[in-house]
Amino acid sequence: MDIDDLLSKLSEAEIEELGQELIDPDDSCIPPAERCRYKCEKQPTGKFDRKGLLDFLEKRAKEEKDWEENKPYVHEIRGKVYKPKEEEKIQINDDAEVETEWDEVLANATDEELVDLAAILGFHGMLNQVQYHQAFVEQKDNSEVAGGFQGVAKHENFKLYEAEKPNDTDVEAALQSIKDNDSKLKEVNLNNIKNISVERLKEFGLALKDNTNLESFSLANTKLTDRAAKAFAEGLKDNKTLKSLNMESNYVSGPCIVELLEAIAVHKGVTEFRVANQRPALLGCKVETRIAELIEQNHRILKFGIFLETKGPQVRVREYIKRNNDRVRKQRLGLPVEPEPEYVPPEKPKKRTETKEAPPAKKEEPKKEESEEEESEEEESEEEESD
Repeated sequence: MDIDDLLSKLSEAEIEELGQELIDPDDSCIPPAERCRYKCEKQPTGKFDRKGLLDFLEKRAKEEKDWEENKPYVHEIRGKVYKPKEEEKIQINDDAEVETEWDEVLANATDEELVDLAAILGFHGMLNQVQYHQAFVEQKDNSEVAGGFQGVAKHENFKLYEAEKPNDTDVEAALQSIKDNDSKLKEVNLNNIKNISVERLKEFGLALKDNTNLESFSLANTKLTDRAAKAFAEGLKDNKTLKSLNMESNYVSGPCIVELLEAIAVHKGVTEFRVANQRPALLGCKVETRIAELIEQNHRILKFGIFLETKGPQVRVREYIKRNNDRVRKQRLGLPVEPEPEYVPPEKPKKRTETKEAPPAKKEEPKKEESEEEESEEEESEEEESD
């Protein structure tokens, strides 16, 4: 049979009804208006009334029956049904008449002996810390610690230590020995001496220029500031023997730490440099990046004490220090080592030359002589007319 002949025999209502039955409501290729069974052919009756429309839709939805389902709902259980396992019943012997060989021992035991037994068996919930410790002490002193389950936990007596002796280093003698380049002076320790003046600290820094014997210098907690630290930077540029420098717990700023590292990089003799716990705790991203660059160029520094807040420079410095220590290990074992890069001094920033602009020319004021003459002539003509 020809489909076109069949469709030609159908009326418009039958064709429309057939189209509604054949259209798939889930087909996204068909416009939404054509997928819906309900089609409104009425003319608009007035203005849009949202509340009235919602009430009408709710009323009509309650009155209309639901669509018939192609497959009726049937409650089905698929798979295996979970059944919990039955717990094994533990038979408890409640017979109070059963006697053991330990009944008489436990009945005659004292509280101290019961505490010892509970500690050995690991019943920590029944004991406090003092009772548990007392159970394992060989020599028990019952006068100080009350035994038994009623014992009170007491704190342990504090251990008193002698105060640390003050630093008795003779500052003047140490300074003179450094200036005289004493061959016996290998280490100077000025830690915790806070009454050293700034001028005296600057002398210590400048005295390092000509010294060829000093190997360790400690200045922790001496109220060292940037003024004195810059003097140390000047001295380190010429010093070749100093190996350890400690400036922790002072008032050295980030730019001054950079200057010290640049001075150390000239001869690369310092292998241990500590500048942690400074008063300006935060150095800044720019300073920390510059510190990482200087440590990268220095292949001989093995210990570097500093606090860096930025993660990038922090990781880089850690890796460079590890590289330098590995370099020493290879040299000790006679393995090939990468050559050290040559020191490149930092470029000084160029000063800006300000060009003075010529002052703007003053505007010439209009001459007032002509205007004054015109005004005088007008006044004279007015006086003649009045006469």
